Amino acid sequence: MWAGCGKYLDVVPDNVATIENAFTSRTTAEKFLFTCYSYLPAHGHAGAVPFLAGDEFWLPYPQVPQFYVNYIFEGVAMGNQSVISPQMNYWDGTNGGKPLFRALRDCNFFLENMPGVPGMQERERRKWIAEVKFLKAYYHYWLLRIYGPIPIIRDNIDISAGTEGVLVKRAPVDSCFNYIVQLLDEATDDLPLRLENENSEAGRITRPALLAIKANVLVEAASPLFNGNTDFANLKNRDGQQLFNTAPDQSKWVRAAEACKVAVDACHEAGLKLYEYNPAVVSTQLSDTTITQMSIRNAIAEKWNSEIIWGNTNSMAWEIQRLAQAKIDPSRLNNLGLRSMLAPTLKMAELFYTKNGVPINEDITWDYANRYELRVAENAHRFNLIPGYETVALHFDRENRFYADLAFDGGVWYGQGKFDDKDPWTVRAKFKQHAGKSGMFQYSITGYWPKKLVHFQNVIEAGDGGAYTVVEYPWPVMRLANLYLLYAEALNESQGPVPEAMRWANEVRKRAGLPGIAEAWGTYSRIPAKFTTKEGLRSILQQERLIELAFEGQRFWDARRWKKATEMFNTSVQGWDIGQEETRLYYRAKTLYVRQFGTRDYLWPISENNLILNRNIVQNPGW
Repeated sequence: MWAGCGKYLDVVPDNVATIENAFTSRTTAEKFLFTCYSYLPAHGHAGAVPFLAGDEFWLPYPQVPQFYVNYIFEGVAMGNQSVISPQMNYWDGTNGGKPLFRALRDCNFFLENMPGVPGMQERERRKWIAEVKFLKAYYHYWLLRIYGPIPIIRDNIDISAGTEGVLVKRAPVDSCFNYIVQLLDEATDDLPLRLENENSEAGRITRPALLAIKANVLVEAASPLFNGNTDFANLKNRDGQQLFNTAPDQSKWVRAAEACKVAVDACHEAGLKLYEYNPAVVSTQLSDTTITQMSIRNAIAEKWNSEIIWGNTNSMAWEIQRLAQAKIDPSRLNNLGLRSMLAPTLKMAELFYTKNGVPINEDITWDYANRYELRVAENAHRFNLIPGYETVALHFDRENRFYADLAFDGGVWYGQGKFDDKDPWTVRAKFKQHAGKSGMFQYSITGYWPKKLVHFQNVIEAGDGGAYTVVEYPWPVMRLANLYLLYAEALNESQGPVPEAMRWANEVRKRAGLPGIAEAWGTYSRIPAKFTTKEGLRSILQQERLIELAFEGQRFWDARRWKKATEMFNTSVQGWDIGQEETRLYYRAKTLYVRQFGTRDYLWPISENNLILNRNIVQNPGW
């Protein structure tokens, strides 16, 4: 275990008369340390920025307040973001966002006062300071990802400062990234490779976690949104200072690749490795197919597994599992503990590779043109599909991550009390079937569920209104597969399609039971030489990230930093025609909504009240 769990991060300091009283002892200082942690975004909450602001999921609309309402869905995904009262406002801490500028103030208080705390060992003091420098860097980073250039809060403003001293202005994006990296560099050496006491320090920052986030920061700094973006060339401070660089700097990719290598080496030194499921924990013998798919599922849902670099214990995966769980038990359909409403789009179902490890529209052995035709599953498909059941051709001959990540009509579901993969739960999702729509709420609007997010040992309890017992896990903000794919991307961008770039992606593919990139494309793709050019390998590595990290909140950030969100998000949201009982009618692609995403949507609006209070703050373009 490297990143821990524990309720301690929810601790808020006792009420104190002055800030100095919070640093009169080790105990009070530790409480203030936990307050600095408490501002971490709720990475694993479906109402956080990444999940329902992009194109991965959709919800029934209009929403049913007594069961579930998601304001970022209505406010952002449906195009209703505003400058008057922005959704997920992390600048001010309103409408679902945490007050990150207040977090930066508290971090600065801690760093100012920590050197004087009595009764502490110097090694521990340095470690706590390093943790808060990491948090200060991360809060700047989160704001930067959302708003673009932001004010850098190096120190708290003195109480005696005049009006002009309070009116901060936004710093250029390169200055923001450089300051974030500076803080991380200052903290690196004082953090441990592993937690010394995993039970009491679970969730605290380690050196591998810091280095992995630094690698992520530098990859983002090198990506098109922030590296040579001419779309925001006119975004300037009132004094004329330009806030976006407009000329791409290739050296940023070199720096990112170097940071990724350092992070990968540190993770390996700490003993981290890609997770593989141990079937010894169940009494029945499992197929290789199920073992592979459980390795994929549990890389997310198994608490503190071998590839978790940093898990956020302030964001335990509880509600999101209720939203992701399909109604698989026909005898417990009245269980109101399930929400079953978090619905992956049809676009996401088409994203995953064929069983040969190439896109469905490239595989020479796969009938892409007839993917919406019907087929009957045979016994050979039994670990993925219901034998004898008629479903759509799109669900046949796909890669293991497709079946591990998604539940759908005609699919099977391992776990939830059935641990023999020869007798799994079945998902029957047409109208009035047990997983399908049968009322006005608690159903998937698309006909898909993100099975990947559900721990296989959760229990659907009996009885009307029965409980849904959830095995919680801290949200995996950074896991090793993510870092490997960042490294592969940075190597390709800095050096071209070198074997080392494919090596790290192939490690992730191997865990999913897929051949390496060169073998898969050379044998099965209509574009066999695709991986031999930088542009071709870039496309492959981007799709690899979108598949491996699907439903983990990464797609939203990746689409933006690649400047592909106008292409990816500005499309129709589609699912199956879930109101139909007949198979032929059910499997008609139905448009649920036509999304609009323009250039302005790459950056969140700053609330107009901030512009009134501080004349030095300029608004993002288009708002």
